[in-house]
Amino acid sequence: MKNTLKATLMSALVGLSAGEALAADYKKNPFTLAYDGAISKNEPGKVNIHPVSYKLNGLDIAANVYTPANYDAKKNYPTVVVAHPNGGVKEQVAGLYAQRLAEQGYITITADAAYQGASGGQPRSIDKPAYRIEDIHGMADFISQFAGVDDNRLGLLGICGGGGYSLAAAQTDKRFKSLATVSMFNSGRVRRNGYNDSQMDSIQQRLQ
Repeated sequence: MKNTLKATLMSALVGLSAGEALAADYKKNPFTLAYDGAISKNEPGKVNIHPVSYKLNGLDIAANVYTPANYDAKKNYPTVVVAHPNGGVKEQVAGLYAQRLAEQGYITITADAAYQGASGGQPRSIDKPAYRIEDIHGMADFISQFAGVDDNRLGLLGICGGGGYSLAAAQTDKRFKSLATVSMFNSGRVRRNGYNDSQMDSIQQRLQ
């Protein structure tokens, strides 16, 4: 399964040409997706997007579920949870990867982190590691109940900051059978050591 997910991600990466990776005008897309080639309507026989919401620790979480072409709720599909970058939302790069993976036959889910995007929580736009890790567990909780999801083939993809949080989430969530990251950013290490380990000499001072 690990090799399969890696191969699928590579296939998805190859499919992201320079033109496709450019930003699109989200105001022209009913799902507010912000990348070229994004789904603009659900059509039979093609990848579809399903905006959903659920509760996590008392907060409303906004998410998008992508289903593959000719999706049949009675069948079983490999599934991938996609964690977005720091400062990102589900309509951006996470949605792009979620859509491309759905084109490869996966059910995928990506959600706005708590306190960010269309999800609830105050104050806005905070990025706390403990919350981000819980966001990933929450996506797994929700998608595990979605029709057609094969619990024995549940993978996790973390992008940039979402990559670091995915590693932490997978350590305690054995539902994830495979894990991959793209351009991973280790938020914990940066908080401890500074960017590119540039503040190692001030760790004790900062702890005090």
